[in-house]
Amino acid sequence: MDLDRPAHVCRELLSAIEASEGRRKRRKRDTTPDAIGLAVKRDLLERAIAADPEPTEFEAWLLDQCRAAGGLEGGVRAMALSIFEEWRLAHDATAFRDWLAQGAPSDDARDER
Repeated sequence: MDLDRPAHVCRELLSAIEASEGRRKRRKRDTTPDAIGLAVKRDLLERAIAADPEPTEFEAWLLDQCRAAGGLEGGVRAMALSIFEEWRLAHDATAFRDWLAQGAPSDDARDER
């Protein structure tokens, strides 16, 4: 996996969200807050893929997205922090990097097919 570009890691993280969606839909409780958070995260990931910021500028790019969110800044900031932590984890943790490179396989995703 090309870890040099945030867009590539974000593309892999976007794939991983699909497993979260399957798990969320099977929960017995109201999952509306989960869906909202995942939608915010999905939007940020899609924008990061399109913008393809330089690795050294990724954190600043995420911060700019938070500032641009205005009244929604809190939720966007939480998801931006999550994405940035996952970006760093993809660099530091071999197991996480390998999992992403394999397409983020999940029993939840397999159960949905």
